[in-house]
This record gives sequence, structure tokens and C-alpha cells, in this order.
Amino acid sequence: MEYIRKEKEYLPVLAICYDFDKTLSPDNMQAQGYIQSVGYDIGEFWEKSDKFAEEHDMDSNLAYMYCMLESAKGHFALTRKALQDYGAGVVLFPGVDEWFERIRTYGKLRGVIVEHYILSSGLKEMIEGTKPAKEGAFEKIYASSFCYGENGEAIWPAQAVNYTGKTQFLFRIEKGVLDVNDPRVNDHFAPDDIRVPFRNMIYIGDSETDVPCMRLVNQYGGHSIGIYNKDSNDRSHVYRMMRDDRIKYYAPGDYSEGSQLDLLVKAIINRTAANEVLEEVHYRCKDETENS
Repeated sequence: MEYIRKEKEYLPVLAICYDFDKTLSPDNMQAQGYIQSVGYDIGEFWEKSDKFAEEHDMDSNLAYMYCMLESAKGHFALTRKALQDYGAGVVLFPGVDEWFERIRTYGKLRGVIVEHYILSSGLKEMIEGTKPAKEGAFEKIYASSFCYGENGEAIWPAQAVNYTGKTQFLFRIEKGVLDVNDPRVNDHFAPDDIRVPFRNMIYIGDSETDVPCMRLVNQYGGHSIGIYNKDSNDRSHVYRMMRDDRIKYYAPGDYSEGSQLDLLVKAIINRTAANEVLEEVHYRCKDETENS
């Protein structure tokens, strides 16, 4: 089987990994049209999903996917296109539409290849319907998803991505082994063969569900950023994550040019360019010493 594998680049690669709900968008994607269309109040839907998960000792992501399947009956066919159409209506934070290409271009001018990845417990199909995804902003979208029957309707979860499961995708990005079924992610890679070392990763998220990824990235020298909604200005969650050493920085959900987040990420790109020069000198000196 042919798997998607990325080779190590001549230039350093910086991988920016994003949660989606309340990180790129101000609210949960399902609450921006889907829940209302199946006759539920937003709070009522999530209460039902949480109760179903508790009653069946079930993963909360599998529970909400089951509730989506059940609630669609009698309203419309739950197809990939239907979910993508709902995704097209999802509101994004200011500046998100232009962010990905602008940051890629900034990195290129400084000798750094910038790649964008989604790591989300939300629905891949809905993320695929957003404008950035349709324009090819993301190298890979890792998210929960459905599999579909012969008539094109969703019949069963294909992936259910929870907060600890997200961490496996960081290792895939690290090694360039991007396909979710590629077993080579478990292979040992020599340091020189690592495509994206953790020091060259940024994880951007908004809540405790992002903590395992944030901790992993932090542990190996990368950068974690907490996002809060500047309209509500509720910073309690980022203050908590900062106190607990889960994140290194926080910023409002504004991806516009010149925003706090924009300047922060550009500073990390600048640092990455300098770090990689130092790493190259370090390894050259080390090799020369060992061969002397």
C-alpha cells in the first residue's frame, strides 16, 4: 500500500499544529448550524451526548458522533457533502482565512518551511468544508470522521480522536509518516533522520483537552500557545494552563496581520531559523571531534 511519507527537507521545517473548536473558530463547529437543524437546543444536544457517554462508559467523541447519526434521521441524509456544507458555514476567528499563506510566506523568506496541521476532536468532514481547507491550507487534517455506506450516508465512526489520541499525530508529523495506518510511525529514527524535531513544533489550542499535546511539545523544546476569545476576554483557562506550565504563551483568537498572535508566531519562526543554524554548527563540530 502506498503511504504518504515526507522526506527530510534541506531547509528546516516548522510544523504549526492547531486544535479547531475555540482555537480557529469561536465555538464548537456542531453548534453553528448542525445542532439547530436537527431540532435541538445547543445545551440540550451536548447534555444528551454527555449522558449517553456516561451511561455506556463511552468515549465522549464516539458519543457525540452517535448522537449526530441518530439526530439526523428524519431530517436529512448525513453524507460527507452535507457535513462539508455545514462546515462551510462555520465562523472563524478574524484573520484566519489569510493566516496560513501569510505565515508560510514569512517562513519562506527566512529560510524556514512552515506547514500547518489540524489535530481536532471535531469532525474532519466539517473542517474540510471551511474556506482554508478548501484552499489547501493544511498538510493534513487529523480529526474524528465517519465512514460511509454504499448510499453515501454515514454509518459508523472511521476515526474518533480524543485528547490523548492527538499525541500520536505529533509523532507522525515528527517522522513524516502522515498516513494514520502507516505502521512505520513506530520505527526508530536516528536524530539526523527526523523531519520535524519537536523543537520545531508549535501547538495552538484552547483548553485542557489540548494539554497532552502541549506538554509533549513543551517537553522537547517546542512552543505551546493558549488561545482565548477576545470578545468575552475570559482568560481564566489560559491563566490556569500557564500556572500549570501547560503553555508557554497565550494570545487572543485574532489571526490578523500585526496581531499579538501574528507577531508571536513570526518571532518563533525567526528563532527557529537561528536555532537550526546553531544545531548545524553543533553537529558539524561533534562529527569533526569524533573523527579526529
